[in-house]
Amino acid sequence: MADESGKQSESDSNKPVSSSTPPIPPLPPIAPIPPPPSIPTPTPASTSDADDEPKYVVSEASRQAKERHDKAVQELLLKRRAFAIAVPTNDSAVRSRLRRLSEPITLFGEREMERRDRLRSIMLRLEADGKLDILLSIHDAEEADAAAAQPEEEQQVQYPFFTEADLPDDLLKARLDIAFYSLARAQSRVQRARRRRDDPDEDFDKEADLAVQQAQAFLLDSSEIGDARPLSACSFSKDANYLATSSWTGCINIWSMPNVKLVSTISAHNERATDVACSPTEMKLLVASASADRTAKLWDNNGNLLTTFKGHLDRLGRIAFHPSGKYLGTASFDKTWRLWDVSTGKELLLQEGHSRSVYSICFHPDGSLAASCGLDSLARVWDLRTGRSILAFEGHVKPVLGISFSPNGYHLATGSEDNFCRIWDLRKRKNIYSIPAHKNLISQVKYEPQEGYFLATSSYDTKAALWSAKDFKPIKILDGHEAKVTGLDITSDGQKIATVAHDRTIKIWSSAGSPKENDMEID
Repeated sequence: MADESGKQSESDSNKPVSSSTPPIPPLPPIAPIPPPPSIPTPTPASTSDADDEPKYVVSEASRQAKERHDKAVQELLLKRRAFAIAVPTNDSAVRSRLRRLSEPITLFGEREMERRDRLRSIMLRLEADGKLDILLSIHDAEEADAAAAQPEEEQQVQYPFFTEADLPDDLLKARLDIAFYSLARAQSRVQRARRRRDDPDEDFDKEADLAVQQAQAFLLDSSEIGDARPLSACSFSKDANYLATSSWTGCINIWSMPNVKLVSTISAHNERATDVACSPTEMKLLVASASADRTAKLWDNNGNLLTTFKGHLDRLGRIAFHPSGKYLGTASFDKTWRLWDVSTGKELLLQEGHSRSVYSICFHPDGSLAASCGLDSLARVWDLRTGRSILAFEGHVKPVLGISFSPNGYHLATGSEDNFCRIWDLRKRKNIYSIPAHKNLISQVKYEPQEGYFLATSSYDTKAALWSAKDFKPIKILDGHEAKVTGLDITSDGQKIATVAHDRTIKIWSSAGSPKENDMEID
């Protein structure tokens, strides 16, 4: 349709227009576009006008500033060039080169670094003056003298990469003794664990649940005034027949168990006693005490002083016996912990590694490792056989005050001022659980020493608490003190717990069941 209409209109246009059609009016004219306005081009100024313009005159201040800038740049370049010059670092070599340059080898009040800078400036001045031949001749003469003084067969000196101990023979013997002792203990522990695993009658979960049920039955058995001033720590003997306590009076009291009767009072220190520990062997009762007078002392049960351990530069924190009973570890606010020989009283090891004060120390049940903690919020694990720091546990945000190894050999518990008790796995090298244990700082942490089925924590919130080592759930709150609880200890059979506090009292907690029901099977 469109094509037909187009053809029709095209044919109509070719036809002649008839006379009857009106003419088409012409289109109106288009107005012309006005040209753009002409921009007047500036006429070039004449030379006379340019000569009449004022010239820029540099002021005296600007000229002086430019001179100062150029001088500073020049001095900077000279300093860069001076530091690029090789100058001897040995003072005798510097004096020798000054003598060769006919310069005074030293000036009044001149020190080694000032003398070296003076040599550098002299060499720079000679280089700027183009007297390089003098410097080259001096360099050749020094090389010739060094070659003449060098022996034919120069023996290379090998410096040790470690710091030698004051008593290397005693420390070597102690490390060998600890290695043999720990290997035997570790072998026995692993064999026992394998035997229990392969025994069809053994049920770990059932035993752990039974231990938790027994721990839930802990009740306050007795309470006794321990001293005239606040108590700082307590420790059971190996057979649980005696309990030793320390106080701010500097005295160590020994009590008979289970009646908590005072046996002897030892005036141990002139300042407050910070900790007390009983020997882990059953051969003879030995009591070690630590104090703010920077010493630790060893006593027998009759109050006779056996050894005094001197060496720390600041007050002591916690102390601990090695499982063999032959060595004693002490932690101090001088940022170190030390290992002592109990029989001789000699210092075997002074160990640094903490950036702030060291507060507590404990030993692995096998005797191979030691763990320390302090005010730097770290817990470090040390290998006593090699002296190396093998682990550093970070996680607490405030100082760590309590630390304890589990009898299973691979768990470590720490208590801190951040109110948390953290459990660390030595195999995984990380924190496996964090217990929001108390409302105030945790002063001490202890595992039940037989199987490690539960752990106890003491706190400044006037309470002590028991926690399951299986799922870390709360078992029992030991609420009885009226002031800050500073320390606790658990008997070797796990049936009694002693706590001491700032209220000057000793409280003994025991399981409410019969002794036959409470006895744990010892393999």
